[in-house]
Amino acid sequence: MTALPSAADPLLPAPVLVVEDDPSMQQRLAAILRSLGYPDGAVTFVGDLAQAQRHIAEHPLSVALVDIGLPDGSGIDLIQTLHAADPCLCILVISAWSTEEIILGALGAGATGYVLKERDDLEVTLSIRSVLRGGAPIDPFIARRILKLLPATQQSRADTPPPSGVLSTRESEILELVSQGLSNREIAEHLVISRYTVECHIKHIYRKLAVSSRTRAVNEARLRGLLP
Repeated sequence: MTALPSAADPLLPAPVLVVEDDPSMQQRLAAILRSLGYPDGAVTFVGDLAQAQRHIAEHPLSVALVDIGLPDGSGIDLIQTLHAADPCLCILVISAWSTEEIILGALGAGATGYVLKERDDLEVTLSIRSVLRGGAPIDPFIARRILKLLPATQQSRADTPPPSGVLSTRESEILELVSQGLSNREIAEHLVISRYTVECHIKHIYRKLAVSSRTRAVNEARLRGLLP
């Protein structure tokens, strides 16, 4: 397990976990992450699912770059675990796999974006930067395939029930800080997470409570007994 950089820039979501078994790809991603501003200590590299599971059980995480084809299983299983633990975690798939089954499986499991390894360093860098800024980058080749599948998936999405009003532990923690008048940046600094992660959680809170503002979220949470 090789570690790189503690991001000096407070706007950079950190720590980062890179799950990739190819040493040359690890080196490539290390160089890209350095170019984005990550210093030694903020990035950890692991080569298989077992190492990844051990790492996430012991360390906090803000961003994950995940390959699909790993020596001991599929990266999709890891994505599902990561997303279940933190729905706002930035998860970018960087893989050579481009079949519909794999793409939809990864995105359905909770991947934020998907880019192919064959893209040059600039394209991969732009995809990572997009994820860091709260975006959801999709490789153009993959986007075209997804668009073809949209008519078949629209009905199933329409039938999906609305999210539960039950807040996760992290969402409750953030809403409590919102009720104290803290800004997103202050909450991020207090919890040692990125501002984009805070914003993501707040969007989830709004959706679960069926509100559209911080004040209404706090009031609704108090009415439901979710806040004192």
